[in-house]
Amino acid sequence: MSKVSTKNIGLGKERLYTILISPVVTEKSTKGSEHNKLTFNVLLDATKPEIQKAVEDLFKVKVVSVNTLRVKGKTKRFRGRLGQRSDRKKAIVTLAEGSSIDIASGL
Repeated sequence: MSKVSTKNIGLGKERLYTILISPVVTEKSTKGSEHNKLTFNVLLDATKPEIQKAVEDLFKVKVVSVNTLRVKGKTKRFRGRLGQRSDRKKAIVTLAEGSSIDIASGL
């Protein structure tokens, strides 16, 4: 399988800022940050090369790999009626050795 280069992906500044929705701050994602792995909520239609380019350009770090997963929205009851939470997509980004991002500081 050939590796996709992020150099030829033409993304505008608006798209870069909209791909990454928010960082995921949970106990499990905090444990991953000890091993240079960060977790973000991203757009449902974002691809791995787009996510890699967005993280590299916005935070000025080197990304080694990107793993994504889609989380289906739960069916929940609200005042006796069934409702559906929105689907979301998570990206687990592995940074190169020596790179780090302080999520608490923001952009």
